[in-house]
Amino acid sequence: MAATWVLVLVTVMLGLARAGPVPVSKHATSRGCQIGRFKSLSPRELEAFKKARDALEESLLLKNWSCSSDLFPVSWDPRQLQMWERPVALEAELALTLKVLGAMADSALGDVLDQPLCTLRHIHRELQACMPAQPLAGPRPRGRLLRWVHRLQEAPKKESQSCLEASVTFNLFRLLIRDLKCVASGDLCV
Repeated sequence: MAATWVLVLVTVMLGLARAGPVPVSKHATSRGCQIGRFKSLSPRELEAFKKARDALEESLLLKNWSCSSDLFPVSWDPRQLQMWERPVALEAELALTLKVLGAMADSALGDVLDQPLCTLRHIHRELQACMPAQPLAGPRPRGRLLRWVHRLQEAPKKESQSCLEASVTFNLFRLLIRDLKCVASGDLCV
């Protein structure tokens, strides 16, 4: 029996060693990473996002927009990434979404965007509490993750504001329902 427990312990330790470091900042250890509570948003929050998306789509009908690339390709799925990469990808996605919607908040859409922006900022802060304090503290982005983050960071320089607005609008519920839920579910997102 003791030999079995030793074997189990060694197997677990080897598995943890191969898994690599868990991205946690000093801030996260002092107050805790709370991203798990965003597995689903409240019906009130979802309704506010639906109203915002509808208003955004209506405003897009009045604009002549075209995009040179698909910022949020349908084929991209956070489940294709390693566990530690998922929050990094979601953070880049949230950062671009906040930047674009924040710029739109000064328009006639300001009232309808207030609540969704407040919720997105809150999610973004909670997500940042779960990430490394410094980029050098954990694994470096590479491969698929590096390409994804780079694409989102470069988008404001390469795409028109109308294209950014359209891309963020059409991606909003995928961000909230699939990508956020996957990161919030941790290893249960398979």
